[in-house]
Amino acid sequence: MEKLTGNNPSEMHTRKGLLALERRKYPRFNVELPLDYSRTDGEETYGGIVANASEGGILVYLPERIEVGALLKIEIIYVRGLELDTIKATVKVVWSDLTNMENWGEHRYGLQFQSIDEKDFGRLRMILKEA
Repeated sequence: MEKLTGNNPSEMHTRKGLLALERRKYPRFNVELPLDYSRTDGEETYGGIVANASEGGILVYLPERIEVGALLKIEIIYVRGLELDTIKATVKVVWSDLTNMENWGEHRYGLQFQSIDEKDFGRLRMILKEA
């Protein structure tokens, strides 16, 4: 950006800033959907919230600390018509932000899809189109 340097007092001065470049392969869409998850090597199921989603992954809030690299089985719950339906997938924790909401018992994670059935992927795309 160019800095304006005229003597006009109403002239707006600008400053240079950093440009954040989007590196994601798929666009993100804000959604708020319940999520059930479990570790791939465990049987206990927990609940969480999907905050945004793309064809490549989801941003979620979960109640426990999970290490980056962990694999999870997830079920995203959504309404289709008058019934509840789910999207099942296996995801990998690719990043975490434990400081964000830790005091409230929520931890923010980026999850990347590792395995998703073609039918469930179609359902995900439908939800994203509606978002």
